[in-house]
Amino acid sequence: MNATLGSMGVLLGLAGAIAGVAALAAGLVTGKAALLRSGTVYAWMVLGGAITAFVAMERALLGHDFSLRYVAENHSRSTPTMYTFASLWSRLEGSILLWALVLAGFGAAMAWRFRDRRTDPVVAWATLVVLAVSVFFFGLLAGPADPFGTVSPVPADGPGPNPLLQNHPLMLIHPPILYLGYVGFTVPFAFAVAALATGRLGEGWLVETRRWTLLAWGCLTVGIAMGAWWSYEVLGWGGFWAWDPVENASFLPWLTATAYLHSVMVQERRGMLRVWNLSLLCATFALTILGTFLTRSGVLESVHAFSNSSIGGWILGFFALIVVVVIGLIGWRGDRLRSPGTIDSPVSREGAFLVNNLLFAGFAFVVLLGTVFPLVTEALKDDRITVGRPYFDRMAAPIAVSLLFLMAVAPVLPWRKAAAETLRDRMQWPFAFAVVVTVALVASGLRGWLALVAFFLGGLGGGSAVRQLILATRRNGWRGLVGRTNGGMVVHLGVVLIAVAFAASAAYASRAEVSLAEGESAEVGGHRVTYLGTETRRFAESNPKAAVTTARLRVDGGQVYEPAITQYRFQAQGIGTPSVRTGLFEDVYTTLVEAPSEPGGRATIGVLVHPLTIWLWTGAGLMAVGTVLAMVRAGGRKPAPPARRRPPPPAVRRPNPRPKAGGAKRQLDKVPVGARDRTAPVAKPAP
Repeated sequence: MNATLGSMGVLLGLAGAIAGVAALAAGLVTGKAALLRSGTVYAWMVLGGAITAFVAMERALLGHDFSLRYVAENHSRSTPTMYTFASLWSRLEGSILLWALVLAGFGAAMAWRFRDRRTDPVVAWATLVVLAVSVFFFGLLAGPADPFGTVSPVPADGPGPNPLLQNHPLMLIHPPILYLGYVGFTVPFAFAVAALATGRLGEGWLVETRRWTLLAWGCLTVGIAMGAWWSYEVLGWGGFWAWDPVENASFLPWLTATAYLHSVMVQERRGMLRVWNLSLLCATFALTILGTFLTRSGVLESVHAFSNSSIGGWILGFFALIVVVVIGLIGWRGDRLRSPGTIDSPVSREGAFLVNNLLFAGFAFVVLLGTVFPLVTEALKDDRITVGRPYFDRMAAPIAVSLLFLMAVAPVLPWRKAAAETLRDRMQWPFAFAVVVTVALVASGLRGWLALVAFFLGGLGGGSAVRQLILATRRNGWRGLVGRTNGGMVVHLGVVLIAVAFAASAAYASRAEVSLAEGESAEVGGHRVTYLGTETRRFAESNPKAAVTTARLRVDGGQVYEPAITQYRFQAQGIGTPSVRTGLFEDVYTTLVEAPSEPGGRATIGVLVHPLTIWLWTGAGLMAVGTVLAMVRAGGRKPAPPARRRPPPPAVRRPNPRPKAGGAKRQLDKVPVGARDRTAPVAKPAP
């Protein structure tokens, strides 16, 4: 029943997407309005098929229908309900199904949003592109990534999800939010292709897609932050970002999308950077597809990656198709993409945004090179190499420092040209705040030039953003916090907190592994950790957990923390679960590395003192709040009453510089005072 229902949903979505592409293509060629209006119907049809397939899979999981291969291989009767629901996206086929559902949702939302403009060629082209992408993903579900295959004989139970995916609630919300970010970039990409296809390359399509881009970028930001939090809370290594290839796969489109959100303001204000913005937007969508290939083809070894599959070639081919189509369209419209404006001075807001974009593009290139270089060398030389964290840290640090500086200076620069006095007046308070913060940190004993530079630039950027917000609230009250500019300043504050936390983590973290007997203590990073003993709890045969060994640790004579190791029946290696004391300025992160081999024996305890970790999550929250504020239309002051209509100026008699031939009498033109002929030069009257 569930297999049949799910397969019908997939086929319905695929048929709706194919029919929609055909109808819209015919409508664009023939100009028939009825065919263009039908795009909305097909978008809802695709959504109906996606919902049907999703409900069928969740019904099979929650109802323990082990006749489906996906359920038999990825579920067990003892799995908690919350993780049973989340197990839909814990493996390859289910993740593609979630992708198709989110994509269908965006397609239907776009059709509803532009329902009054269905016959507009730009909207029709954008809808066609979204449906064409839907054809690809529903085609995967109907073929190589079919989640509704059956097994025979039907097993009584299954192994359950990966243990790492069923020990933290973040697995319930982190992947869907990340997918909202990934898939959400399909809409602005579709409008970019539509603008290129129709030749309507002005700034109108940017306005139509601004909130869609912000929504996708905000969801991707929150999804990346949640992934870092999950890694910190679950994996037991004590960090939150390791430049893992799958982490990089989500970071790459974030970098290009961030560059686009900055440079698009230059195009809206000055009409510049058209080719650059189209390239960034298309590159963002292409990188989401490349990230899908990296995580779902099995070419990468990562705790986040899926196992080997047969869809890697299909996704890579789709990525290549996108690149070829985009390059072809931009080359075709190249003569119409020339910008009417130019940068008057490098010391201006548009000049700063251009440098900002170059840095983001360089950052993306560094991350992309380090991620795919091992794959390229393995394909060419059949020799696997590893590009580790030292490469990324060394290459990313100067770019990140430069971006922090620009983030502080760019918001205070005026458009076109900045005078030295203007820059000095606007930066004096942020500069004073940054100096005070840095001097206070040095006086407190902190050392390390790179960390102190990051703290200084963080103070400069934070002071600049706060100055902008104070001025906005003075002008318009609390409504001044709403709008793209001031919402962006809130996002900047979040970025400052994250940058400072990263710098503190890299420079001042303390780590140690200590072997302790019951009652013994150890000092790590100024904290005293006392080992109070271990306790082992064993489970029945029906439980996938065989046993949980928990260590009891007292930190600084206060609360007791309990890191553990869980042994699963179908895994040889135990899964560690850290226990963390979180504070405003530092975390004490404890793990049970090795349990005692005999009662009363010594245990190996891992202790990590992590500074400012909570600032990471606070900064991510501020970025989310700032994104919401930027999506809301800014409320301005009450508009001034319309001015009274003045009567036309009196006519004056002006001599005609060209009298009629054969007569001395001049012809007089009646020209209103102040009027000017813009088509011919003004001649002096004849003497």
